[in-house]
Parts: sequence; structure tokens; C-alpha cells
Amino acid sequence: MTTPTDTDIASAGSSESEQTRDTRRVSRLARTLRELLTLILRLWALVTATFLMLHLVPGDPARAALGPTAPPELIAARTRALGLDHSMPTQYWDYITGIFHGNMGRSLLTGQPVADTLTQQLPATLQIAGAAFVVTMGIAVPLGIVMAVFTRNGRRRALETSFTSLSVLLLAVPSFLLAQGLVYVFAIKLGWFPISGMDGPESFVLPVISLSGAPALFLARMVRAEVVSVLDAEFVRTARARRLPSWRILVFDVLPNGLTTTLTLGGLLLTGMVASTVFVEQVFSWPGLGSTLVSSIQGKDFPVVQGIVLIYGAAVLVVNFLVDVALEALDPRPAESRST
Repeated sequence: MTTPTDTDIASAGSSESEQTRDTRRVSRLARTLRELLTLILRLWALVTATFLMLHLVPGDPARAALGPTAPPELIAARTRALGLDHSMPTQYWDYITGIFHGNMGRSLLTGQPVADTLTQQLPATLQIAGAAFVVTMGIAVPLGIVMAVFTRNGRRRALETSFTSLSVLLLAVPSFLLAQGLVYVFAIKLGWFPISGMDGPESFVLPVISLSGAPALFLARMVRAEVVSVLDAEFVRTARARRLPSWRILVFDVLPNGLTTTLTLGGLLLTGMVASTVFVEQVFSWPGLGSTLVSSIQGKDFPVVQGIVLIYGAAVLVVNFLVDVALEALDPRPAESRST
């Protein structure tokens, strides 16, 4: 009977390890493809919902847009402009194929193609939402780490209580109400920043604070909780016992293991910021999709409303998908076991 050598054992272990890695890669790819399929189905559902928006308007959408006193000739022309003179399946097919070809109809108020309106207004919304997200992450991650280091193990209880109370207070204030307060204090009373419009870097300050203030403190609380739990982990204590530099432990051990939840919440907060721009843009007269959506609803410009709702919904779905993909790369465990 032949006794296996150390080389045979090592080779078998290496083969088993390689097989395990291959299995994990296949499993990760399968989960990503499943998420992609889910994204496609959700986008299809979103497109269907935006199509049905026009048909959920009580009564005749053309008459609702023009008013009860509009002449029949004008109503008939508006009906043709909305494509309502075709059957429902034909309208649905034309709507979907139009989206794929970049044709989302024309504005009923300006006659401009909806795609051109979205192209003109989208950059302003992306700028304010992107700036708010960068500020949120730039404040939340360092602040959460500092609070974790200074308040772990029950130290500085007053500082922790004040920090938690302030974050809860800001979360209770809606972004549009915070925006109005900032305008009153810093634009009207003190005159430090412009009241409205998009004119220079200073015009970004108040809208960005309105969007990022509460999310930054909320996310900082989550970062603190995650970092505190990681700092007490066995592998961190082992690293300290090996007398590794504190910065090395923080950068290479604590942060990679403590920020997966932060990444998830950051993605969710980004989608929330995109939605909040609707209200903040209205307060600051920001020339983005949010203010255009409000004016289009008031003017019953249905094609523009459909296009903007579609953009906002698609942005939320795509961001959530990208967050899931990033989590798969950072933490390949199944989703149900990440919380353990």
C-alpha cells in the first residue's frame, strides 16, 4: 500500500483550492446574470408603467390637457399628436420602439422633441446629484471612522449622543424644507449665496447642502457602527498583536471589511438624492429635470412627464444594479449570508 507523499497532499490541496475558486467564480457570474435579467424585467415594467400613465388620466387625455372649452378640431389634432388615434397594442409598440430609437414624442407646450428636452436638462440634475453624493461620501466615511475610533467601548458618551441626536434631527427634516431654511438664512438674510439659478460654483453650495446634509450624517452613523464591529474582530486584534502600524490596520484590514454595508447604503442614498432633486430644484429654480417635471405636470405636458419619470426610474434601477455588482466583487458570499 502506497503512502501519499507531502507533494501529493499539497498537489491535491492545490487542486481542491483551484476547484473551489472556479466554483465561486461560476456562482458569482450566475448571480450577476440573474441580477442583470432582473434589471431588464424591471426596466420593461417601468416602460410599461410610464406608457400606461397617459391612459390613466381621467377622461380624454387630449381634452384634459387642453381644457373643457377647447374646440373639437384642436382636440382631434392633440389626440393625433399623442398617438391616441391608434389601438392600444399599436400605441404600446410605437412607444417601445420609439424609446429604442431615441424618439419619445414631442412636448405639447413647446413642440420640441422630448429627447432634446431631457438632453438639455439632464446635465444640471446630474451635476447637483453627483456633487451631493461626493460630498456625502467625503464627509460620511472619514467622520464615521473618526467617531468609531473616539467613541468605541463606551468612551466619550456625550460626543456619541450629540452626534446621534444631530443626525436623527436632520433626517427628520425634509430636504425641501431644509432648502427653504438655507435660502432664508444664507441667501436672503446674509446674502452669502445666490437665491436661485445655476450661475457659478457658489450657486451649488446651498442645493448640495440641502441634498447631502442629512444623508451624510446618517451614513456616518452606519460607518461608525461597521468600523466599531470590525475593530473588535479577532483578525484586527491579531494584527495589533503583531504590532502592525495603526494606519496599516485601518487601511488594509478595517476599511475593506467595514465598508460593504456603506457601499450598499451609499447606492441607496444616491437614488434617494436623485429623487430629492425634484423638490430641491424647485426651491432653487435649478434648470434640471426636477423643475421641468413640476412645470410639465402643471402644464399637462404628458410626453415630457413620461420621459422624465422614465429617466428617474431607470436611474434608480441601474444604480441599484451597479451596487449589487460591486458588492459581488467586494464580498462574493451569497446575499443572504452577508449580514452574518
